[in-house]
Amino acid sequence: MPFVFKRLVLVLSIAAAWAADKETPFKAQPAANYPAHQSVEKITVAVDPYTHSDELKIAFGKLDPNEHGVLPVLVVIQNDTDKTLRLTGLKVEYMGPNRERVEATPARDVRYLRPPQRPNMIPGPGSKVKVLKTKKNPLDAWEIEGRAFAAQMLPPGNSASGFFYFQTILQPKATIYLSGMVEAATNKEILYFEVPVQ
Repeated sequence: MPFVFKRLVLVLSIAAAWAADKETPFKAQPAANYPAHQSVEKITVAVDPYTHSDELKIAFGKLDPNEHGVLPVLVVIQNDTDKTLRLTGLKVEYMGPNRERVEATPARDVRYLRPPQRPNMIPGPGSKVKVLKTKKNPLDAWEIEGRAFAAQMLPPGNSASGFFYFQTILQPKATIYLSGMVEAATNKEILYFEVPVQ
């Protein structure tokens, strides 16, 4: 009986932990619901810079990329055309108020933006050196790559969303510039999008 009881407690604790983790799952809204959106030829693009602690906690947990000089910007693309869009050449840039451009840092490279820390060492007895554990790089979190924009194709009537990461801070009158979307069948490039973020 104790063995069965222990198994039951284990199963219930795992279920409780899983349910607690799923209380506020991250999910993007439809593109038209965001204040910063633009529509061109039945394609709607929305952008949302994440700087507030509540939204950051839902998307990134305990990590705040802004504290490490990284601005995460959620991009949502809604395709209401009757054509499939190819997004492999999508280029996203942050333009500050003085028109200076910052290209998005690939999600796989964000972890390298923080230089490695030298391990702390303390002298021990007998002239031996003890190496203390170094802290984990906070930018090496699964959420950075796991929540990044990854769509390659966007079929008609569907939407795609994900984060792009910029090495900057959010500035007044900044815009996000998107280009490189093409119709998959004809290879015709879609007009660019320039969406103000504030």
